[in-house]
Amino acid sequence: MVLGYLLLLLLASIAGDGPRRAQAVGYLLLDLAAFLSAMLLARGGTLEGVSGALVYRGGLVAGIFGSFAHLPYVLPTARSVRLDADIRAFDLAVFSVEPAELFDRFVSPATTEWFSFFYFGYFFLVAGHALVFMFACRDRTLLAEFSLGFLALFCVGHLLYMVVPGHGPYWYLDGRWAHPLEGPFWWKLVLATVESAEVSARTDIFPSLHTAVPTFLALFAYRRRGAAPFRYGWPPLAVFASQIVLSTMFLRWHYLADVVAGLALAACAEAFSPRLARWEEARRARAGLTPVWAAPWPVRQPV
Repeated sequence: MVLGYLLLLLLASIAGDGPRRAQAVGYLLLDLAAFLSAMLLARGGTLEGVSGALVYRGGLVAGIFGSFAHLPYVLPTARSVRLDADIRAFDLAVFSVEPAELFDRFVSPATTEWFSFFYFGYFFLVAGHALVFMFACRDRTLLAEFSLGFLALFCVGHLLYMVVPGHGPYWYLDGRWAHPLEGPFWWKLVLATVESAEVSARTDIFPSLHTAVPTFLALFAYRRRGAAPFRYGWPPLAVFASQIVLSTMFLRWHYLADVVAGLALAACAEAFSPRLARWEEARRARAGLTPVWAAPWPVRQPV
């Protein structure tokens, strides 16, 4: 899946045009080289045990998040149009509302700080889950189900950025807001993070991964709520995820269509990843192949 994702990004960059084409192709070749090197070392028998497992995990991270860092070069190369007007028109025609504009009347420093805290907390939520499953999960089936769904969100989401490119209400509707977004701490952190990502070159709004990833994590925990730690973790996780979803529109980063697409992507990932992971696990067992996820530490298999 990750290999196919990287190849599609590379092909889109090669077929595209623009002043950043050479950088986009070059960076993606580096991402592919890092990913393939890790896979060959870990799955080719050169590295085994702890080193092989860590290199395998590191290669997946390098492929996904390396390419994410290079989206400012890839996205404008793959497709130079902006569909903000079409997305907003779709929202008004289908939903009769654009939440970012509706929320404008409720904007104040206090509400901006509230939603900025959750919006920025997304990064800690993602990193925390990724690190725990990478280094602490001893249930191979659970690891496979989580990893397949988690990685699929980013692979599919990043590819869809090229299909429906846009900047978001914050920039498209600039000058129309009655109340400016202001906040002493969290809003400044959010704004600095977004502005450091070369906004003019990024069109990564559809689907909203700030919606898809927390929603997937909440659904993942809820479906497994019969066992610890999900039994205790899913309620606060669901609340945190709901506030992140609202923050994407309150802070004017996303249209409602982006959020709906993110919810649909999360639901699909949670519905299909357990089935695909278990099918692949059974297929590899029948073929006498080693598990996808090498685990140097003792593993616990569900009965």
